[in-house]
Amino acid sequence: MAQDSVDLSCDYQFWMQKLSVWEQASTLGTQQDTCVHLARFQEFLRKMYEALKEMDSNTIFERFPTIDQLLAKACWNPFILAYDESQKILIWCLCCLINKEPQNSRQSKLNSWVQGVLSHILSALRFDKEVALFTQGLGYAPIDYYPGLLKNMVLSLASELRENHLNGFNTQRRMTPERLASLSRVCVPLITLPDVDPLVEALLVCHGHEPQEILQPEFFEAINEAILLKKISLPMSAVVCLWLRHLPSLEKAMLHLFEKLISSERNCLRRIECFIKDSLLPQAACHPAIFRVVDEMFRCALLETDGAPEIIATIQVFTQCFLEALEKENKQLRFALKTYFPYTSPSLAMVLLQDPQDVPRGRWLQTLKHISELLREAVEDQTHGSRGGPLESWFLFIHFGGWAEMVAEQLLRSAAEPPAALLWLLAFYYSPHDGRQQRAQTMVSSWHGALTAW
Repeated sequence: MAQDSVDLSCDYQFWMQKLSVWEQASTLGTQQDTCVHLARFQEFLRKMYEALKEMDSNTIFERFPTIDQLLAKACWNPFILAYDESQKILIWCLCCLINKEPQNSRQSKLNSWVQGVLSHILSALRFDKEVALFTQGLGYAPIDYYPGLLKNMVLSLASELRENHLNGFNTQRRMTPERLASLSRVCVPLITLPDVDPLVEALLVCHGHEPQEILQPEFFEAINEAILLKKISLPMSAVVCLWLRHLPSLEKAMLHLFEKLISSERNCLRRIECFIKDSLLPQAACHPAIFRVVDEMFRCALLETDGAPEIIATIQVFTQCFLEALEKENKQLRFALKTYFPYTSPSLAMVLLQDPQDVPRGRWLQTLKHISELLREAVEDQTHGSRGGPLESWFLFIHFGGWAEMVAEQLLRSAAEPPAALLWLLAFYYSPHDGRQQRAQTMVSSWHGALTAW
């Protein structure tokens, strides 16, 4: 082990001198010398990475005070960067220099410097004369070379992350949490580069086995911001992983939807539907955990606005979009209805989930009476009632606006005395907080006014 340390120190001095020579003399001879020694240099970088990953940032600089200079010289050498393998090893070496939680300005400046060098490697914004000559000699045009280089490097990293995910229980082959955290921080300034999408997706779906989240909050926030502003497009599975792993991002997505609805000059149902579908929230809500958070935020908005008709309309449109996404994703429900609506009876949820238009006209009244019976039992029968009380049942009912509209249509069509079950539904829809006796009075005396308001 001691011998390995001595060898690495000797190699370090040798390559530091070599890199200085290659940097200072941009001649055909130095270019040829770089290519001749590249394989050995890559082997040195691998050994260096194996050593660096076992140390913290302070220890690294104690042992290798000029490591930042060595890596910088390598990163700015176009002939070294011409090989994907060199790029990958350099990236991992640079990640080792990052302080996970910088304690002072020096460490913060080092983090910024590392991110800048990594951005140079990944985005490939420079195209030096030497690289142009090199690629032309290989038969590539500059416009073709760098995109292919970046793509191959990203795919290589993404493949390694997927392998890490699949072999998560093999501790010898697993990436350390520190490596994953560093890589997520490195990606922050590169989120909007299209060619980096596979790496971003691989990081999102790669779950560690740590008790706490290991990816950086800045990484999640940058992705979420890019999604909301339509600067990137990720598969829905990656978006779901983002919102499951970082609750603030999901909450911000909901607030972003509310802001769009509020700032819009006019919000017809069609426009509300476009906003909601564009938010990706109905599709993501097919996962019950996301649905529950979204639904709770709708509930808070409803209570804060005292049951504003605009909020009710938004909830109903969202529910329709959610059911469409659920039907498209699952021919059969993967999750029980109780996971989406845990405080209501499954039989009531099952009836309300039907599309009213799918019910034959001749059975409308019968179905509405059945809904009324189930809701009345949940609200007024304390023995078999819902754990959430009347408000929970009412919140469920207003999700499904089609049934409420059907109640109004049936009452308008009633030539004789309207059915009590429908009057109860109407009274409950408008006054969920009323007691049994007060609701009965509403049914008898106020249903005409309620229909007019509808």
